[in-house]
Amino acid sequence: MVVKHMIRVGILTASDKGSKGERIDESGKTIEDLVSKINGHVLAYKIVPDERTEISKALIEMSDVLNLDLILTTGGTGFSSRDVTPEATLDVIQKIVPGIPEYMRYISFSKTPRSILSRSVSGIRGKTLIINLPGSPKGVKECLESILAVLPHAVEILRGEASECAQNNIT
Repeated sequence: MVVKHMIRVGILTASDKGSKGERIDESGKTIEDLVSKINGHVLAYKIVPDERTEISKALIEMSDVLNLDLILTTGGTGFSSRDVTPEATLDVIQKIVPGIPEYMRYISFSKTPRSILSRSVSGIRGKTLIINLPGSPKGVKECLESILAVLPHAVEILRGEASECAQNNIT
């Protein structure tokens, strides 16, 4: 389940209160703990307000300037008028990867039917995989754990280190 080389990870938290220092980012810490299981090393971490341009700008910097392999966002995927993380992600990705958020919603549905209200998206910008996760630590844990096993292979493909997806040994 671990890639040959470390996975360069960015965490982007979209939170008005978190960006003002009014809330501790427990979801970002949950992400950091979980990615360590796949040799993921957090090289960039940022909290931005729920502003589409701020989120897009941070995603572009993490992918284009820092050349991260994986960016995991948390927050801003709900129905509130301030929830714009999926739109900001769609603004910057070049290829959509619908299976990842579809599977996260499917797995989470057994715990809470409300999981289907998540608007998370996932996609590729250059050689960076970007995945939107929920804003709560519990939601982050459930969703990220459900896809963790496939992330090393996704990164290897984007790096040009792997090309075979038909193997059945990822569980």
